[in-house]
Amino acid sequence: MSDAYLITGSNALRGTVRVAGSKNAALYAVVASLLTSDEVILHNVPDIADIEELSDILRSLGTLVRRENKSLILQSKSITSTKPPSELVQKLRASFLVVGALLGRVGSAECAAPGGDVIGSRPLDIHLAGFRALGAQIEHDETNWIVSSESALSGASIFFDYPSVLATVNVLLAAVLTNGVTVIVNAAAEPEVEMVANMLNRMGANISGQGTAHIKISGVDKLHGCEFTIIPDRLEAGTLLLSAIATRGEVLVSNAVPEHLSSLTSKLLEMGAAVQTDVESDDGSTGIQVSGASKLQSVALQAVPYPGFATDLHPPMASALTQVTGVSFIHERVYDNRTLYVSELRKMGAQITLGSSSSVLIEGPSQLRGTRVKALDIRAGAAVVVAALAAEGVTTLEDIFHLDRGYENLEGTLSSIGGQIQRV
Repeated sequence: MSDAYLITGSNALRGTVRVAGSKNAALYAVVASLLTSDEVILHNVPDIADIEELSDILRSLGTLVRRENKSLILQSKSITSTKPPSELVQKLRASFLVVGALLGRVGSAECAAPGGDVIGSRPLDIHLAGFRALGAQIEHDETNWIVSSESALSGASIFFDYPSVLATVNVLLAAVLTNGVTVIVNAAAEPEVEMVANMLNRMGANISGQGTAHIKISGVDKLHGCEFTIIPDRLEAGTLLLSAIATRGEVLVSNAVPEHLSSLTSKLLEMGAAVQTDVESDDGSTGIQVSGASKLQSVALQAVPYPGFATDLHPPMASALTQVTGVSFIHERVYDNRTLYVSELRKMGAQITLGSSSSVLIEGPSQLRGTRVKALDIRAGAAVVVAALAAEGVTTLEDIFHLDRGYENLEGTLSSIGGQIQRV
């Protein structure tokens, strides 16, 4: 019997809360440590299932990994295997990043197609086209992709059909130790991509343009170790801000980075919420404060690549929109299966309709009622948590192992600002 959450709703969330380090950024940083034989120390690493599973994958390749509180110490003195176990790879989408890192460090890798959330087709074509442009040969047997290069990889100009975050990171990892200059056009501009490029530069790489759609990588001979701090998780911060909106509360996320969340805060302002950025908290950090106490209005939005509205915040945003007046519209343009949460919100009384091509119509305000529901993936689970906090009565949320993959101690975080939530 897996764990579940019991959530008693109808309590306005109030107070100050601090989010953990970014799940996605930490995953990319952990893989980047493979590119040097030196020790890499990462601070502010969230204690979540995805990090544990990726650590196991690196151990299978010869990396020594140990955790000390919020820090991970990694050292890959020698690569003992270039083929991570398929059963580990299939748990985690980001596991395919080891291919770029191994290709960059030792010139070959063999990896099964990765797993992770069932949120639609996320083809590996862009990754493989990038590796091919750098000079790698690619084969595929029944289960594995085999990527190798007989001679040193060389820089290339690479155009991405789509600004894929994982493909951008994978090509970055493969390209930093090549001969010559690599340019990625239509690269992902997400803060997590920018952060891992900054970390690689700290290790001795020569990368510029990170945080834009045009990244330039001048190859270097060798990378060294570094000490680096993971950025705060903008998706956890967004989930907490939306929980405040849905419950008509007032919450300060003390370490949220305003520029990472401008697509969300602009929509909250459009809804009529009170939003303040760069609010100083008692510990001296600055963050974002929102209040959902006033009457809020419906909005239309599209989930698109950064700096547009984050696809990962689409499901919790939908839950918050069940509590505002009017008909709201969300069009999903990143993942074709992002709307798994809809069935669960309907069980709670949400007036929500699936349109064509991953769009949803939400009529509000709805009186949500607690019932038995499931977390169908990480962010669908977050959507149900936000709805349960706003609902009348008690919600039993099952399959919370999905939430454990992406949120560190979610029950503790929400309890600290007045959420009635317990793990059973």
